[in-house]
Amino acid sequence: MVKKRLSNLALPCLAFLLTVACVIFFGVNSQGVVQGLGESTLADTSKPGQESVFSDEDILFSFVVIGCNRANQADIALTAPSTANLEQLERTFTEVAQLSPPPKFLFFAGDLVYGYTSNAATLKSELEGWRELYESSPLASTQTTLVPIPGNHEVQNENRVAYEEAERTWLSVMAPYLKYAGNGPHAGEEDQLKTDQSSLTYSFNYKNTHFVLLNTDPVGKDWSVPTNWIAKDLAQSRSRLRIEHIFAIGHKPAYAYPTNLYNPPITAEDGLGRFYPADRDKFWASLVSSQAEAMLAAHDHLYYRTKGPNGNTWQIITGNGGSRLESVVNQASINYYGFTVVTVLKNGNVTVTSYGRDVPTEGYLAPSSAYPTTVRDQADITWSN
Repeated sequence: MVKKRLSNLALPCLAFLLTVACVIFFGVNSQGVVQGLGESTLADTSKPGQESVFSDEDILFSFVVIGCNRANQADIALTAPSTANLEQLERTFTEVAQLSPPPKFLFFAGDLVYGYTSNAATLKSELEGWRELYESSPLASTQTTLVPIPGNHEVQNENRVAYEEAERTWLSVMAPYLKYAGNGPHAGEEDQLKTDQSSLTYSFNYKNTHFVLLNTDPVGKDWSVPTNWIAKDLAQSRSRLRIEHIFAIGHKPAYAYPTNLYNPPITAEDGLGRFYPADRDKFWASLVSSQAEAMLAAHDHLYYRTKGPNGNTWQIITGNGGSRLESVVNQASINYYGFTVVTVLKNGNVTVTSYGRDVPTEGYLAPSSAYPTTVRDQADITWSN
């Protein structure tokens, strides 16, 4: 494929046209071979729809976000000890490892395992099983850094209530992958937290970008985030002149998939506004006032991209990691598993690309080699005033 730098003004329009062309003509099978391109590999065409617009030299860095890979409760025995969708998880690890240039981070945004247990030993076994899958995958030996984020299945019990021993278990098992953690809010403080959240909700900088990672089910206040701590953290990040981009990443989205688009429609919003809409709005206002490009989340089992209210911050749901997908009105539009890549360019632009493969007709845990991975969505999400 031709790699040629184009003007910044031409980038958005050409990216859209080329994305459409690539979705039609290119596909990647489970062995990494791009269909229709002979001996080419996934690594050679890791950015279909982007490569003809900008080259690797234009990229400052990229990162991957994925969430919700755990199996259903009925399938725990089939997927033990990890309780993960093994087919989809192992395939995603392999394909992300083939991306070129390699992403700096893989943020796994919760629901890695089934969990939902008050037995911390069971949770520990599942998390250790998941770690073993990752550590034996080709991705573990690449330059990409794994950053796991807890979901409700990791921190809540059978009654869907977060408890402290689950938080401690998560922190213990995932400790090798929490090297950026530690600067988050502690128990009490302005947000009146019940437990220490400093390594569950925290922030860090990489190059010109600020990341805020969120535990969206803290003990004592499930379905929430510490809004006061977040507001101060974001204000401080913007005061540093070198910070040009901000991303929040957590399990539950601020703005969930619309209730009326489920089939049948659901009555309760499945995001942070479910029980604490005022807190959700305060959190979102902090993102907008800080000119954050996006909140990336999971929880809803699908891929969905929309702009939140009152500004140019995007809500991107990447919950199509392998858990059984939601039943929605337009099922064909969301009927794929995969991962999402965010690319930060040296010229200041930011793009998002959703890669996906159809759900096997034989069942969500079934082999997927017959289903190519293709670009399903791509957009420029650069903040614009």
